Amino acid sequence: MIYLDHNATTPPAPAAVEAMLAVMTDVWANASSQHSVGQQAKRALAAARATIAAALGCKPKELIFTSGATEANHLAVLGLSAQAAGRPRLVFGAVEHAAHLKLARSLAAQGHPVDFIAVRADGTLDLDDAARVIGPDVALVSVMAANNETGVLMPVAELRALAHAAGARLHVDATQFVGKQPFDFSALGADAVSLSAHKLRGPKGIGALIVRDGVPIAAQFLGSQERHRRGGTENLPAIAGFAAALDRLPDAAVEAARVGALRDALEEGLRRALPDVHVYGASAPRLAGTSYLRIGRLEAETVLQRCEQIGVSASSGSACSSGGSEPSHVLTAMGVAPDEALCAVRFSLGADTTARDVDYLLAALPPLLLPLLAESAESAEPTM
Repeated sequence: MIYLDHNATTPPAPAAVEAMLAVMTDVWANASSQHSVGQQAKRALAAARATIAAALGCKPKELIFTSGATEANHLAVLGLSAQAAGRPRLVFGAVEHAAHLKLARSLAAQGHPVDFIAVRADGTLDLDDAARVIGPDVALVSVMAANNETGVLMPVAELRALAHAAGARLHVDATQFVGKQPFDFSALGADAVSLSAHKLRGPKGIGALIVRDGVPIAAQFLGSQERHRRGGTENLPAIAGFAAALDRLPDAAVEAARVGALRDALEEGLRRALPDVHVYGASAPRLAGTSYLRIGRLEAETVLQRCEQIGVSASSGSACSSGGSEPSHVLTAMGVAPDEALCAVRFSLGADTTARDVDYLLAALPPLLLPLLAESAESAEPTM
């Protein structure tokens, strides 16, 4: 099986699995316990925290471990806004992850003022619209660094300037960004950043919220752990796997160049072999390994069935929302018609993707799709 769904999750790195197994076998005590084996676990937790902080360009005390990016996003929105007295309004990007948009809509239904920044046709957040909605009553601006479906990179620096000029905090969901592009929290200038280990070859069930030193945040799970900012016994095996995965990531710039070349070869090969291949977000800066496209007007389900037939794993968009038949909210926000959006297929390449994988897909998939495209063209012709 050729795995081209790395935006959904990534295969765990062997080093991450080994680190988790070692902790589960030898350092299994509670890091809050005062006895010697508990203190051993506490030291292991501190060491993993230091490794992760160094890789992310933040201070160890700025890290709050969570169960994943969804919890980290909730903590950022609820915890930061709770500390912003007199600023009731929240601003989100219109193409955030489905779980994040559900949080935004839930807050709106509860009476919280919520606004959304529109996107342009290329998938980037519209800075003119951002300037319109970000005002002095805004507590928090919450946007993604890179879209999980299109891979489009958002103008985070410009959004940071707008948010901070209005006195608002900026939260960035970097779940898809970290591990695929060079990242440094201190250079980013955001007040908080979310990420998840399983998107960068670490384990599932562990993530983090980085909160800039000095920025107050209200805990949502009460307890003494994580400097009283997130209660609950730390998941030390997963944290160790998280640290091992980050510590062994290849140079992000070098890997982005390698994977980007493969992505470009994939798109160019499909365009040569098939008619009417359209790539969404192609005119904007994108994550190197993400290609979100349609092939004629073949429905995504049809294309994915043929991919499965030749042993290629891909998706129709976000893994958290692609199980149904609803069109992508990302594409419809970009102005794509709902029926066209149902044709979009996402190929997301990663660390284990090779040129041979791309060559195989380009040799095996078009012959299966060309007859379907011909049938589609014939059925679309008007009858006399």
